[in-house]
Amino acid sequence: MGVISFNSLDLPLLLSVLNLTLCSGVKELLDTDVVLKLLFHLPVNYPSILPDICVNSDQLTRAQCMDVKDKLLEQAEKHLSEPMVHELVLWIQQHLKYLIRQSAAVCNEKTTLSRGASTEDGIWMLFLHLDHMRAKAKYVKTVEKWASDLRLTGRLMFMGKIILILLQGDRSNIKEYLILQKTSKVDVDSSGKKCKEKMISVLRETKVQSQHTRFQTFEVKDYSTLDELQKEFEVAGLTTLFSEFVPPLLK
Repeated sequence: MGVISFNSLDLPLLLSVLNLTLCSGVKELLDTDVVLKLLFHLPVNYPSILPDICVNSDQLTRAQCMDVKDKLLEQAEKHLSEPMVHELVLWIQQHLKYLIRQSAAVCNEKTTLSRGASTEDGIWMLFLHLDHMRAKAKYVKTVEKWASDLRLTGRLMFMGKIILILLQGDRSNIKEYLILQKTSKVDVDSSGKKCKEKMISVLRETKVQSQHTRFQTFEVKDYSTLDELQKEFEVAGLTTLFSEFVPPLLK
């Protein structure tokens, strides 16, 4: 468990932003300790106004982080008009294990209920072109996590200066990925400041056809030549997609 070494009564006087990293043992659920990063933005009228709370964790999905945030805000309302950050941190340390278990149960239930609808809607494909990646390692890790969280398969492909993302999965998850790609700060600008992806092109969003091969995993791949990249598309039954969009990117 994390150790809290500050006096919550002093927070309004000392801080406008508080960044905490907690470690909670939930090995029986995730086979690892969970590192939870909490960012509290304390407004001028705190604690008469609730703090803004950001929750991040490499071990939890985006949906689980949102669940943790919602529960923290529910607890915060119980402490309105009194210093609360210390109490919220202690509360999440004690209840994180339960929240993760509850979130997993809800997720399984939703998956069961949506199977019929997903089957009817079919598998969809999203084909994207990115202009550049300045913070490549972090960017790639983020894309891999989104694909994993949303159960999407496909490829993140690099060939020279060409960067392509090809995804397959449930239509709702494809749309959720596209929202994340457009609204999250996934890269850095020329000054090194975090920024959203503004140089993205949606080349194709369509239902996967019978002649297309389903990808079984999501992989990050580098190609030395255009021929190597073309073979990847040919194996997937996507020769027409390649011919229509990739060669023009070289001009």
